[in-house]
Amino acid sequence: MSSQANQSACIPPLSFSSKATRTREQPINALIAQAMADPELINFAAGLVDSHTLPVDPCREMAQTILSDNVRGRAALQYETTIGLPELRRAALRHVEALDSKSATELGLTPADFVITNGSQQSLYIIGDVLVDPGDIVIAANPSYFVYTGTLQSLGAKVMTVPMDENGMDVEAVDRLLARIEREGKLDRVRFVYCTSYFDNPTGLTLSLDRRPRLLEIVKKYSKSHRILILEDAAYRELRYDGPALPSIKSFDPTNEFTAIACTFSKPFAPGIKTGYSAVPKDLMRAILDQKGNHDFGSSSLCQHIAMEAMRGGQYAEQVENLKAGYSKKLRTMLDSLDRCMPKADGLHWTHPTGGLYVWLTLPSSIDTSRQGMFAAAVEAGVLYVPGVYCFQPDDAGHVPTNHLRLCFGNVPAEKVEPGIEKLAQVVRNSLRGTGPSPVTSEEHGRGARATQSA
Repeated sequence: MSSQANQSACIPPLSFSSKATRTREQPINALIAQAMADPELINFAAGLVDSHTLPVDPCREMAQTILSDNVRGRAALQYETTIGLPELRRAALRHVEALDSKSATELGLTPADFVITNGSQQSLYIIGDVLVDPGDIVIAANPSYFVYTGTLQSLGAKVMTVPMDENGMDVEAVDRLLARIEREGKLDRVRFVYCTSYFDNPTGLTLSLDRRPRLLEIVKKYSKSHRILILEDAAYRELRYDGPALPSIKSFDPTNEFTAIACTFSKPFAPGIKTGYSAVPKDLMRAILDQKGNHDFGSSSLCQHIAMEAMRGGQYAEQVENLKAGYSKKLRTMLDSLDRCMPKADGLHWTHPTGGLYVWLTLPSSIDTSRQGMFAAAVEAGVLYVPGVYCFQPDDAGHVPTNHLRLCFGNVPAEKVEPGIEKLAQVVRNSLRGTGPSPVTSEEHGRGARATQSA
């Protein structure tokens, strides 16, 4: 062995922080890698927007407009303030006013209450970072957006959950859970309630109108020694294809004290500009900016200028309508195909969203959709999905349901949606002829996640 090899063998391992050891690779990364390795797979797994609809020509023209003006071009290529481009924050406020049909005064908001972030994901992360210490409690729905629950766990949060039904998060269950936490003497550890209020990832379900102000009432009721926040994830709000335009939870908080809303340009415009905006309580803003300054000194100035130009010139509104037209057709195709192709069986049903990018499929409890179950057969048949096991937190007994899966039609070509569902239905039909394993434990759930990461 060479001296260099001997020296390498003697080098001790790095010592990672406790946060790093709590952080796991998101399982979706392996699923995306698997899809890229086999382009023939019909990929219902990745929550990507439709690549063919991305606004390449408008963005080229807007970049030309911005950079052809030397003064504006220099500003767009310079650092921006940590809080974000003032014109974009004013535009975001006007946009929220229009969406909620309320004035800024009625909403209790000013441009100073908006921060521009690297997508809404950065906002969600920073809000968690400034509010959560290890051992603190965050309440979420079960199932929920697994990327963010993973983020919360890396911060050391204990994610406690309530069920969902056809009307979204069960807010009365939030009330009962907070009452139980209070009886246990742990109410002071509750930091916020996380709620995707529109076309939830993974289920596609929306929080009903009556539950929105009620959730606000509940957090106010339990805000005793400290204020409990609602973190409203509105990433899919503008991708509405049918049904009424519901007001945000934020719109019921006229003093801007109990809610923060995270929005994005990624889903309704283009994820490549990686720009989002959030409206937050005034006393939360300072902490967010302090942390964001440590992250990046401020989001990409050029991307903010493109978002501003799109809002001002109408390209943003045009793209939203373009996406809605295409996605609504694919959603109808998926729902019609599920109705036509899926076998009829007790316990087999799916959600019927009116917007967003996702449909949630529930199979009989005998069928295991995880990597240890039906998933491999689906891949062999040429179709990919997200096993529902990743979207759940273990119940009090440590069990996680294994009979669900998430379907995303976002980046699937329209002509492949129906063939993909036909392939999946045949896999389900074959699985129904056999018997499946019993629900996994939380320990087995962790092993399943690690298996996905190594795929």
